[in-house]
Amino acid sequence: MTMPSIMRVLLAGVGGQGTILAADLLAKTAIASGLEVKLSEIHGMSQRGGSVTTVVNMGESVHSMVISEGEADYLLAFETTEALRNIHFLKPGGKIYVNDIQISPLPVLTGKALMPSNPQMRLEQYGAHLIPAQDLALQAGSAKSANVVLLGALSTGLPFADDVWEEQIRLKVPPKTIDANLEAFRLGRSCVQP
Repeated sequence: MTMPSIMRVLLAGVGGQGTILAADLLAKTAIASGLEVKLSEIHGMSQRGGSVTTVVNMGESVHSMVISEGEADYLLAFETTEALRNIHFLKPGGKIYVNDIQISPLPVLTGKALMPSNPQMRLEQYGAHLIPAQDLALQAGSAKSANVVLLGALSTGLPFADDVWEEQIRLKVPPKTIDANLEAFRLGRSCVQP
């Protein structure tokens, strides 16, 4: 796979979903593959289920950790509402991988806002890959590894070798969860690959 000069990935989720761990694994995989990486995180009210976004810019020479509207090569969303909320960052022809769940934020729970209607249909219009990450994580042996399922899906569009991804997973996750996380990564890949 030919690599563009800079690849921009926006990860968007809700506090507690493992967005930051996923971004860290992505960044470490890119570094282990010889790339320069700039990473920025916006935590919102992450402890209360608020939005969390992380930008990972990778390439031979990266000068900025920010991303503007229409620049993301990839959007990795940990739930459907966050995918829709961040879709404007995706460039034309960019790829979207979305955990096919919908989490109600606090304003919805308190009756001050409504959830978007038909988020899956709207995302499919953008060509999104809807991933049953929760189900695949359970199949792999750990409900907490949905973030790694999503990384597996994302990895199908990136030029990094499987063994580099898997080594970074082994180094980063708790030892007793290594096997479940490796299986989660593989299930995420197979969910997107033909």
